[in-house]
Amino acid sequence: MFRLHHIVHRSSPVLHQTKTLSSCLRQHTRLKTQGPPLQCGLKRFSTAEVPVEARDPSRMRERTLTMETLNPQVKAVEYAVRGPIVIKAGDLERGLQQGVKQPFTEVIKANIGDAHAMGQQPITFLRQVVALCCFPELMDSPSFPDDAKQRARRILKDCGGQSLGSYSASQGVECIRRDIAEHITHRDQGVPAEWNNIYLTTGASDGIMSILKLLVSGQDRSRTGVMIPIPQYPLYSAAISELGAVQINYYLDEANCWALDIEELQRAYLTAKKHCQPRVLCIINPGNPTGRVQSKKCIEEVLHFAYEENLFVMADEVYQDNVYSSDCQFHSFKKVLFDMGTEYFNNVELVSFHSTSKGYTGECGFRGGYMEVLNMDPQVQTQLIKLLSVRLCPPVSGQAAMNVIVNPPQVHEPSYAQFTKEKSSVLDALAHKARLTEQILNSVPGIKCNPVQGAMYAFPQIFIPPRAIEEAQSLSMAPDMLYCLKLLEETGICVVPGSGFGQREGTYHFRMTILPSPEKLEVLLEKLKKFHLRFLEEYSQQEPQISSSSSSSSSSKDHHRQISTQPD
Repeated sequence: MFRLHHIVHRSSPVLHQTKTLSSCLRQHTRLKTQGPPLQCGLKRFSTAEVPVEARDPSRMRERTLTMETLNPQVKAVEYAVRGPIVIKAGDLERGLQQGVKQPFTEVIKANIGDAHAMGQQPITFLRQVVALCCFPELMDSPSFPDDAKQRARRILKDCGGQSLGSYSASQGVECIRRDIAEHITHRDQGVPAEWNNIYLTTGASDGIMSILKLLVSGQDRSRTGVMIPIPQYPLYSAAISELGAVQINYYLDEANCWALDIEELQRAYLTAKKHCQPRVLCIINPGNPTGRVQSKKCIEEVLHFAYEENLFVMADEVYQDNVYSSDCQFHSFKKVLFDMGTEYFNNVELVSFHSTSKGYTGECGFRGGYMEVLNMDPQVQTQLIKLLSVRLCPPVSGQAAMNVIVNPPQVHEPSYAQFTKEKSSVLDALAHKARLTEQILNSVPGIKCNPVQGAMYAFPQIFIPPRAIEEAQSLSMAPDMLYCLKLLEETGICVVPGSGFGQREGTYHFRMTILPSPEKLEVLLEKLKKFHLRFLEEYSQQEPQISSSSSSSSSSKDHHRQISTQPD
């Protein structure tokens, strides 16, 4: 029994009441032998002691949350990058670990841009700075260079209690925001960036979702329409579904290496105006899943279109460091907007996004990122800060990682040589793998892959014979889903069907990452090549046979046009 008199001093004026209460409790104890004990407090409502199997199903109350009562906008959300194919891959991988025999020895997950999971090594300097921030006692260690210690001290100085474990301001740690602004100014060749317009985010996805929340409003024909590229990164379609906005598709030009065509933008906009109010234009540059790096001229046309139609521009620039083609260059939307003149630069509403997850660092798990807002209404910006404050702050460790990306070692600092070597090694390897992927895929009859100019993915078009399409339809499955499922089951290679990203009707694709090591990537591509030929043979036995592709690039393209089902 809990002894109440232990918490009351003997000279307390409530001692008498305490003794009286103790007396009552002793009397209650004696009554236990005379009948069932009284049910005290919440105990009489407890079901914890009732075994589940002993409960009468007919007496169980109906659940509040069921598929019928679930938010319909949540049910509408789809995210192909972690969809059914990936779940199946996980099951196969667990089976292999338990000794289940398969026609392959490992599952190769080429479905997602997770660099470190694919074997990429961390950038030493970034990990050193974050480690010092997490465990400041390491500042005394001679194993850590002085430039890493200097950055860690500066970050910790701006953290509450000088600890990475404290909350930061909802917008992020101030010195990190200032460093990001300085970095953007340098990147854009002197175009000024205001640190108060910089917001740290939990990866770029968090920022994209926050901005869309601000923009979605209205009902019926006044409901916000969001223009997104097709193919697109499924975050956008998922967010639009979750928020109940209207998705407006504009198709990238696959025949022109996935270029963005201004006439297609206008077509999509005018068609959508009949049933919603287009307010937002989203661009991914470099492209995911296409790998396209948009030209400056293209970006100028897009920004002019946004200016004319009064559209809010969201520029997803998380792959800005991932440009591989020698004839391509990354142009930030902000820099291009500045070059177009003050009328554009002072009026077009623009938010751009960046992340620790991509580039040369590939630090997906830190969930670091930022967004820069331009020309946002000051009152709306106050509402944005309020919205961000609800989630308190992004992970401060991720903010520290972001700081290293925008504030890397300089030429006079001790870590510069190693940092530069590691960065170049990662980007050079990605460029090599981008070329390798394009080359091998284009050697396969029935596959056509545009050049991977940037980002981390290839998005080849695949020919699927009519018999396979009929089989997929009989299974209520997209034809490229059937293709990817068979690829997984026969080879252990996990890629994502193009239908999860969007594609023109009658065309089929898959997205694969170029992140595996060159050795593993070559194995993956050779397995994929053999599978594709078997797939064509299996489903084309009663159809004209497809001849081997010519070694020349032009004959390969001509051959593919003969078997392609892509409309004009």
